[in-house]
Amino acid sequence: MKRLSIIAAVATFAAWAGLSLAQPLPNSLPGLPPDDMVRQALQSHPDTLAAASEVRQETANRDRLEAGEYEWNLSVGGQQRRTKPRGAADENFKEWNVALERPLRLPGKAATDAEIGAGGIARAETAYGDAVHETKRDLLKSWFAWLKESAVAGQWAAQAELIERQARMIGRRLQLGDAARRESVQAEAALAQAQAQAIQAAARQQAARETLRRRYPALVLGEPADIGEPPMPTGSDEEWLAAVAEHSHELALARQQTRLAELAATRQRQERTPDPSIGLAFSSERGGEEQVVGAFIKIPLAGGARRAAEQGAQAAADATRYREAALARQIALTTATAVHSARSAHAAWQASRTAAAQLQQAADMEARAYQLGEGSLNEWLTALRLANEAQLASRSNQLEALEQIYRLQLDAHRLWEFGDE
Repeated sequence: MKRLSIIAAVATFAAWAGLSLAQPLPNSLPGLPPDDMVRQALQSHPDTLAAASEVRQETANRDRLEAGEYEWNLSVGGQQRRTKPRGAADENFKEWNVALERPLRLPGKAATDAEIGAGGIARAETAYGDAVHETKRDLLKSWFAWLKESAVAGQWAAQAELIERQARMIGRRLQLGDAARRESVQAEAALAQAQAQAIQAAARQQAARETLRRRYPALVLGEPADIGEPPMPTGSDEEWLAAVAEHSHELALARQQTRLAELAATRQRQERTPDPSIGLAFSSERGGEEQVVGAFIKIPLAGGARRAAEQGAQAAADATRYREAALARQIALTTATAVHSARSAHAAWQASRTAAAQLQQAADMEARAYQLGEGSLNEWLTALRLANEAQLASRSNQLEALEQIYRLQLDAHRLWEFGDE
C-alpha cells in the first residue's frame, strides 16, 4: 500500500502536468482575456488617450491653416505740424492718420494649406491607431509573461507537493524501520530543491501579475485560463507580408509624413511669389483743413532666403521618402522573421510535447519498478525530475507558440479588432 501511494502521486502529477488545456475564456480566443476587458483596457490606457488628444490638436491646426494668418491690421498715428511762413506768426497744427491693411493669400496657397491641415488630421488618426496597436502588443506580451510564469509556478508547486508526500511517507517508514536513512535524506534533499524552485517561481509569477495589473487595471486577473493547442500559421509568407504591410500603422505614418513633406515643399515653392497687402488710409492734416483718403498695395520683394527655404523643404521631402522605403523593407523583414518564428515555435512545441509524454511514461515505469522493489528511490526521483523539466519545456513552448501566432495575427489585424484603429 505504501508503494501504491507513489503511483497515485505520480498519476496525480501526470494528470495535472498533462492537461489538454482546451477551455477558452468566454468571448475570447484560447489563452486570452475576454474581449470586453481588452477593449476597456485599451480605451482607458494613457497612451491611447494622449493620441486621441493629438487628433483634436490637429483638427484645431487644420482650422487655423484654413483660416490663414492673414488678418486685418489697424494702425493709428498722430503728429504735430509747425509752419513758419515769412512775415507771419508761426502756425501749429495737430494731425492724425489711420490705416487699415490686410495681406492677401494668392490663389493656390489656400488649397495647399487646406491639404496640409487635412493631412495632419489623417496622420494624427493613424498615430492614434498606432498607439492602440502598440498598446495591444504590450498587453499581449505582458499577458503571456504572466501566463508563462504562472505555468512554471504551478508546475513547481505540484512537483514540490508530490515530493513532499513521498518524503512524509518515507519518514513514517523510517520510524517503523522499513526504510533506509539514505532514502529519507534523498527525499528531503529533493523536496528542498523543489520548494526553492517553487518559491522563486511564485515570486516571478507575482512580479508578472503585478506588472500586468499596474499597466492594465481594467483586466480582472484570477487564475490563469486554460490554454488551447496553438494553431499552425496558415498561408504563405507573401500573404502574411501583404496583410501586415496593408495594415501597418508605421508604414502608413511614413507615407503620410512623406505626403506632408511634399505638401510643405509645394507650399514653400508657392512662397517664392510673395503675398501682397492691400489697405485704405485716411489722414487729417493742418488741424482738419485737409483730409486725405487713399488706397495702397504692398508687395514684398523676394530674396535668396525664400529660394533656400524651398530647397530645404524639398530636401526634407526627399529624406522622408527614403525613410519610408527603408521602413517598408524593415517591416517586410520583421514580418518574414515573425512568420518563421511562429512556425518554428509550433514545431518546437510539438516536439517538446512528445518528449514530455515519453519522459512521463518513463517516470511511471520507474514508480512501478520502485513499487515492486526492482528500482531505487534515486532512480525514480531522477526520472521524475526529467519529466518535470520536460513538462516545463512543453508548457513554455506551448505558450510561446500561442504568443507568436497571436502576435502575427495582431500585426495582420486579425486579432482584437474593435473598430478603434
